[in-house]
Amino acid sequence: MENTAVVLFDGTCNFCDASVRFMIANDPARYFRFAASQSDAGIAALRAIGRDPATIQSIVLIDREGFHERSDAALRIAANLRFPWRALGVFRAVPVGLRDRVYDIIARNRYRWFGRRDTCALPTPEVRARSCERRVVSRDDVA
Repeated sequence: MENTAVVLFDGTCNFCDASVRFMIANDPARYFRFAASQSDAGIAALRAIGRDPATIQSIVLIDREGFHERSDAALRIAANLRFPWRALGVFRAVPVGLRDRVYDIIARNRYRWFGRRDTCALPTPEVRARSCERRVVSRDDVA
């Protein structure tokens, strides 16, 4: 079994797309795989862990420890990136309510601040190589 985690993101969000490219550039271990939450693979991944895709409004991380969203997902992702980004993982010590309030401000304004596409962007070769789109993600992929 592979030691990977799945990141689901808003495929129409310019900030989210840039974040995925940033994660790939700072993940030399190739730990993360990616899918837009609106894609067939993203929907299948959420259903495989018993989540309703219609209720997901944030970044999602599915790893060996389970399902994570909002600030917890973002900080767990950062903790698995190369230094100095992994140091951001220390912010998990901040109460989740406070972290999620900050996350929600960014999430609520991401389209206004960074723009939005009508459809998911075409993936770069790097994103395509790390995509879950080529196969359906199962619980075994991250368990």
